[in-house]
Amino acid sequence: MAVASALSMPALARAAVAAPHERSLRFYNTHTGETLRTLFWAEGQFIPEALQDINKLLRDHRSNTIATIDPELMVLVNKVSAQFGSNNVIHIISGYRSPETNQKLAAASGGVARHSMHLEGKAIDLRIPGVDLRQVHKAALAAKGGGVGYYQNSQFVHMDTGRVRHW
Repeated sequence: MAVASALSMPALARAAVAAPHERSLRFYNTHTGETLRTLFWAEGQFIPEALQDINKLLRDHRSNTIATIDPELMVLVNKVSAQFGSNNVIHIISGYRSPETNQKLAAASGGVARHSMHLEGKAIDLRIPGVDLRQVHKAALAAKGGGVGYYQNSQFVHMDTGRVRHW
């Protein structure tokens, strides 16, 4: 009954303290200043309203383009962040990127893949304040959920749901 009651609430209003059969995340978008605290998975299924909120927060802030973010990416982020506590605020550097944005970034930097997983909503660049970036990197590698990139100078870890690889 409590879960049914929680699922009827708007996704933004749900508490992010998750029971063992629930998954939640707290995000801060470093470019827009927006925050999100959401329960995105409960009782064995994703919560569509919560995923819509995540799609909006992880949009391409340069073009304001919203795309579908791979729900499995949220499971992966949750798995990694949970190793450092249950109430971490995850700082988002980049989520979805439109083709135009990705092309501009790739032209300006050798560190941006022309066929980035960000284009498919399957990648995220993040950091967890108060947690050493090397530890986040190590946890992401151990999760073996996809690609992991370590960008020490830019202070973020890239995670994606593509094939397992690292750089």
